[in-house]
Amino acid sequence: MSVLRKSTWIAWAENITLVLIISFAFYTTLPIQTTRTLLVPQGSITHIISQLTQKGYALSPIDKYILVFLGKPQSGWVDIGATRLNRIDFLYRLTTAKAKMEEITLIPGETTELFFTTVATDLKLDKTKLDTYYKEFSNYPEAGIYADTYYVPYGISEKHFVHFLISASEKRYQEISEKIYGNYNKKQWLNILIIASIIQKEAANTEEMPIVSSVIYNRLKRGMRLQMDGTLNYGKYSHVKVTPERIKNDTSRFNTYKYKGLPHMPIGAVSLDAIIAAIKPAKTNYLYFMKNAKGVHDFTHSYKTHRKNIQKAR
Repeated sequence: MSVLRKSTWIAWAENITLVLIISFAFYTTLPIQTTRTLLVPQGSITHIISQLTQKGYALSPIDKYILVFLGKPQSGWVDIGATRLNRIDFLYRLTTAKAKMEEITLIPGETTELFFTTVATDLKLDKTKLDTYYKEFSNYPEAGIYADTYYVPYGISEKHFVHFLISASEKRYQEISEKIYGNYNKKQWLNILIIASIIQKEAANTEEMPIVSSVIYNRLKRGMRLQMDGTLNYGKYSHVKVTPERIKNDTSRFNTYKYKGLPHMPIGAVSLDAIIAAIKPAKTNYLYFMKNAKGVHDFTHSYKTHRKNIQKAR
């Protein structure tokens, strides 16, 4: 009798186990509707399940134990890769999905003003907050962000966005400065950035950069005004054509037609080529340059020749 009872219990347990296995298999194949890009909240697996459930995901406490087995998801925006998955596939991708990244490029010569305007639109960020955090974190009033391409997580905050770009730029500036000077002096580097930013705006190509740099240094050494249009392409005027009226009416320190010396701050983002040109100008006696019909510049040390170059350009 006891043997029969034991056999009955075993059969009953096997049937229950089979039902559970079938139920679990069925449960894991249930569809989950999701967005391709998903924001995974910070916290424990229980908290993640709870938060996703509140956002409309059909999850249950069972999924908590599945995730414990599969691994904890990383927090932040992740790319799930599909919008309709079965449950087990969704949970697996939740633990293995990579962060969704946005590609952001700051082109050489661009101003922070226009860069942040574009970023605010593309990443749906607050322009005012971007400006505020830039002033808080940057060592330089302009050119605090190195001209380069960056990859930032989708959904990044204004504070983290600006901090990341400035930290990466500071590291780059320090590496360049220490390699050339053996140290990183921020006051000295500001002067380099100012000159590099003018070179960036004025040179037609990278080959001209050391020559334009030499003109800047030659004119400064002689006490001449720089008289360069590029210095007036600051801030919101980055792409605005410089006219005689603008030269006459602009009273800022960027107007190198009115004031001697360098502007008080850089006029835009700079590239490595512009930085190197600012540090190592070509050895010339040039004092003037004028863009010719080919789109590059004619350089000369003679004002008379310079006037002829202007007439030819017209």
